[in-house]
Amino acid sequence: MSFNVSAQETIKTMFYNLLEFPEASPGGRGTILKNILDTYEPDIFMICEVQNQDGADIVLNESLNSEGLEYDAAQFIANGSGPAELQQLIYWKRDKFTLLNTEVLQTTVRDINHYTLQLNTADAAVDPVIIEAYVAHLKSSQGTANQNLRLSMVQEFTTSLETLDPNAFVLFAGDFNVYRATEVAYQEILDPTNNVVMVDPIDVSGTWNNESFQAVHTQSTRVSSGGFGAGAGGGMDDRFDFIMMSQNMQTNPKLRYVPDTYFAYGNNGNCYNNDVNSADCTGSFSQELRNNIYNMSDHLPVVMTLETNKEIVLDVTTNQTENELRLVRTIVNSRLDLKVPSHLFTSEILVFNTLGQKITTLELNNQSRQVFDISGIADGIYYLKTTQSSPQTLNFVKTH
Repeated sequence: MSFNVSAQETIKTMFYNLLEFPEASPGGRGTILKNILDTYEPDIFMICEVQNQDGADIVLNESLNSEGLEYDAAQFIANGSGPAELQQLIYWKRDKFTLLNTEVLQTTVRDINHYTLQLNTADAAVDPVIIEAYVAHLKSSQGTANQNLRLSMVQEFTTSLETLDPNAFVLFAGDFNVYRATEVAYQEILDPTNNVVMVDPIDVSGTWNNESFQAVHTQSTRVSSGGFGAGAGGGMDDRFDFIMMSQNMQTNPKLRYVPDTYFAYGNNGNCYNNDVNSADCTGSFSQELRNNIYNMSDHLPVVMTLETNKEIVLDVTTNQTENELRLVRTIVNSRLDLKVPSHLFTSEILVFNTLGQKITTLELNNQSRQVFDISGIADGIYYLKTTQSSPQTLNFVKTH
């Protein structure tokens, strides 16, 4: 069988500024990143400072999919808001999510990337769980001019919120480069008059670049950046990196933030103005992890967990080989897109509903990629079975 209805109801999210990836030192950061990700295994992985398509591919193929086809990525789109070759991107576990849409919000500094993900749930046809994920990298540095540039970027985000349902589930993740909760960009995100009201999951107010907030600092992992040739030094003393969420995710069981799961990942809360991997910074995050984070970037990842009361339908494609039939998408509207191995050319695919009734037969040709019009069948869950002697069964959700 290639599908499973999962009792697992959690969704792990991570945002990470990868620091001029892949060109910044040291070499081999794709493997370093893999070792970091293996300790958390995010379902949604959002990044900034990826420089080019090569960097995007290294993250997907070396860091996420080195042991199987577990993750998908959105299309890499070069920054259209200015000359900087730094961009945002999103990756997701392909058995849990389907990408419905992408959008680029242009600003005066850098693009903000907007991705619409749908959770693969048993009742997606009638009550889908959709996440609107925005990933940003706001203008850096102190001073009124830079604060105003950050504000203007955030205003592009809040304007985009006006196109959404006020009850939409929204994540806004990024390197915000803000120094205090009173800064205008941060306040604009939290403005209660926004069409979708946003909140800070940990609701930590204050001037963050001081010792009393050391548990939430995300930069810099290094006292000195001299040996790396890029990034900031100064040690751990700023909260720059965030995952913000829509207010409804505080209480809505359909998609809810799990309290006490938001962390500056790798920060043991005792590393103010120090290297994150200092022997003085012991705690629940291991020395090995902190060494990898130190070498990877001048930023720490930020993580938080969501939960849903929906049944997640897992399409377990990670164990499939090129000799097996594959669904390109598990949630479809009118077109069923299949990758077909050569031994199935000119055979038939049978489509069954959840009652075991055969709904239709698909005639395969000799193409490795085949698309079928299924607009005539009702919304619901369906199963595919080949007419050859194979135990393989696939499932998909048809929705309008």
